[in-house]
Amino acid sequence: MTITDSSPVQPPVQPVPRLVEQFERGLDAPICLTWELTYACNLACVHCLSSSGKRDPRELTTEQCKDIIDELERMQVFYVNIGGGEPTVRPDFWELVDYATAHHVGVKFSTNGVRITPDVAAKLAASDYVDVQISLDGATAEINDAVRGDGSFAMATRALENLAAAGFKDAKISVVVTRHNVDQLDEFAALAARYGATLRITRLRPSGRGADVWDDLHPTPEQQVQLYDWLVERGDRVLTGDSFFHLSGLGAPGALAGLNLCGAGRVVCLIDPVGDVYACPFAIHDRFLAGNIVSDGGFDNIWKNAPLFLQLREPQSAGACGSCGHYDSCRGGCMAAKFFTGLPMDGPDPECVEGYGISALEKDRVKPKPSVDHSRGTRQGPIPLKLLTKPPARLCNESPV
Repeated sequence: MTITDSSPVQPPVQPVPRLVEQFERGLDAPICLTWELTYACNLACVHCLSSSGKRDPRELTTEQCKDIIDELERMQVFYVNIGGGEPTVRPDFWELVDYATAHHVGVKFSTNGVRITPDVAAKLAASDYVDVQISLDGATAEINDAVRGDGSFAMATRALENLAAAGFKDAKISVVVTRHNVDQLDEFAALAARYGATLRITRLRPSGRGADVWDDLHPTPEQQVQLYDWLVERGDRVLTGDSFFHLSGLGAPGALAGLNLCGAGRVVCLIDPVGDVYACPFAIHDRFLAGNIVSDGGFDNIWKNAPLFLQLREPQSAGACGSCGHYDSCRGGCMAAKFFTGLPMDGPDPECVEGYGISALEKDRVKPKPSVDHSRGTRQGPIPLKLLTKPPARLCNESPV
């Protein structure tokens, strides 16, 4: 007797793509959206990626910014990383922060600390939807102020003290690693512990004003190894945001936390103060401009349909790096770093751990200039600070620029 199985035939189970593969194809909304609210800044850091200084007269209005927040809420963007310039100098900054959090869009903002008074720190401590990053580029005033300007170390640490005193939980200390501060990583970690903060370190890119100082400031090959070893040994609780995936070839696969891929136009992008959308926060140049929110149908349309973003989500060729055994780890490195040093986009990262970037940098090349420059006056060094001696009568009604 033949027994027939009458149970329905199950369709074959389709393999679930690896997370990195899903990210390579792009998502319905960015995971990390950087929004520069203004180019105005009370500092003139020598490595500023957006060449900030002066306010752009075309800056988006309060209502236009709120329209963007409404759109981000509909797209279910979980949070925005607000920067500048110095975002807190916008008179409507706190209004926009409150509007975003009320519309389920969390806010992480980067600041040099100029407006983090005790009262502001208390307000921030009362919110569950706001994260604060204080920028420091030296664990001592001598190292920090050479890059960020006289008095900037004291201003930043005062902000950290105010946040800690107000009970703000887990502020971030954000550090751009240079050849002058790479020996201070333990000191930065100690500073974070002192203020109950988390250390966040990022890579120096040759973007904006950073293009002018990159040759002098970026870590040497020996220091890159030093940085990698420190991250592997002591970086469990250190945030890097995938800044150092170009170093992955120095060790076993997966030794550095992160996706180890360029997320430009796939999982990250930038909105600038006038509504222009760029593929990457470190690539503010017409080459990487995807559209403008005001004139091109809003952010959702640009993110999903901009030709540049669709192109970036296509499978990418390994190019000259295809024969390298480390390619699966570093994916050829950082797009912006290659572009602004004048290297081929399908070639090695300028800080390639195999040294191929060094030989590429020795060849004749043309370094692109930023499409916009909001620097004030001379670009020979930081602009001295005029610190406020007393809080403004109302938050952000006094512009330092």
